[in-house]
Amino acid sequence: MTTAAAPSEGWGKVVPSMSQCLTLAPTADPRVFIAPDGRRLSPPDDWACLPPGDAGLTRRVKAAGPSWAVIEQRGRKAFSRGLWAPRVHIEQARAALDAERATDAYARRRAADVDRRDRAQAAYVVTFEQEVRGFLAFAPRWAALGDRVARLVAAHATPVGSGTVARTRRIAVDERAEAAVIAWMRHQTTGYDDMKIERVAGRRREVRRELAQLSRAVLDVHRRDVPHAAPSCSLCTAVARAEATPAPTIAAAAAAAADRAVAGAPGRAAALDDDALDAFEL
Repeated sequence: MTTAAAPSEGWGKVVPSMSQCLTLAPTADPRVFIAPDGRRLSPPDDWACLPPGDAGLTRRVKAAGPSWAVIEQRGRKAFSRGLWAPRVHIEQARAALDAERATDAYARRRAADVDRRDRAQAAYVVTFEQEVRGFLAFAPRWAALGDRVARLVAAHATPVGSGTVARTRRIAVDERAEAAVIAWMRHQTTGYDDMKIERVAGRRREVRRELAQLSRAVLDVHRRDVPHAAPSCSLCTAVARAEATPAPTIAAAAAAAADRAVAGAPGRAAALDDDALDAFEL
């Protein structure tokens, strides 16, 4: 690889080798990126940016030759800002893929894939709801409430593209269920969403842990077969309020996820990594 970078500034255009696939960070300039070694790089003039959102096309462009993946890090989250590659590679890969997707064989394969994913998703929702119910372990007096909580948490956390802890594979499903309950309660039974938390390192995490302790105390109340006044219970009122609010459909959740994959719009990049461990800060 050769570069015309100015030694004093570490900036320049790069002539990529045929095997070069770099991961770069964005800057305010849409054609200037930061390499892992700190250099500021600009793509060749005959390169173009392939927006995120089409995994099949992205894989083909990467396989065709050199490319630069532009990834924006926000804490533990990573967002794709697109893939830069020779314009001719993008055009050729798109044309080939469009032709393939126009065939009957592809349509049948696609329909089978969608059906398989739908069945897997439906099975996962059932499994996840059962895991939530097992974590809650409410006393018989509160078992019906536990069923309602499990349904609400599963409906919120399991949609594909939701970016919640339920979608991660980093931790076991029982741990996902526990984390999802605590995260749901943080938003539904506490004033977390309206809190003004000072921008001090670790403070938000500290607040979340404090609220998690409160949420666990509320859950423990329902693990004892002792009556209490529902109107004064934060969990009982949150469940009633959530059930009275129309929930977004799975299709709407998927559309929202696709919308987040639109390139170039601030805050709407394609998420590569959900914030699972953030939600798991108990």
